[in-house]
Amino acid sequence: MRVLVAYSSKYGATRGIADRIADRLRDADHEVDIEHCDDVEFPEGFDAFVIGSATYLGKWRKEARRFVRHNHKLLATRPVWLFSSGPLGTERVDKDGNDVLAGAAPKEFAEFEELIHPRGTMVFFGALDTEHLKGRDRIVSWMPENDALPAGDFRDWDAIDAWASKVASELAALPA
Repeated sequence: MRVLVAYSSKYGATRGIADRIADRLRDADHEVDIEHCDDVEFPEGFDAFVIGSATYLGKWRKEARRFVRHNHKLLATRPVWLFSSGPLGTERVDKDGNDVLAGAAPKEFAEFEELIHPRGTMVFFGALDTEHLKGRDRIVSWMPENDALPAGDFRDWDAIDAWASKVASELAALPA
């Protein structure tokens, strides 16, 4: 099965997750291409899709949103999985007892559920290296009261591998 892993990443952490997913799918003998959402020229050449984006302020990056909306008719006819990265830190539950990953699901997941009916969605913890921040992001990181942007790599590679393996198994079970 020919699979496209398409992603949108601002600083590279989501690209790292996309790379890892692509590697796991290849390990399961799937033919996999990985491309930035803006660089996909012929999506109709793929049998299945894994699409991911970093999430900022509850929204996927515009390139990923545009890719799904522009290709929604095609995507609705193929197996699709969506992932997001974004929450930072190690806490799984917020101060109010809510699941951090569930609360970080981008609002587009609900829209895309109706539009393309993905077979699965997942939110992963992200990473932040403040040395690479630019513009407004850099200024926000300097604010002394800002603990919403903890620096570090919080990606859970075991969770990413487990989800990618689940996707690979589901792909293998599909008719050729």
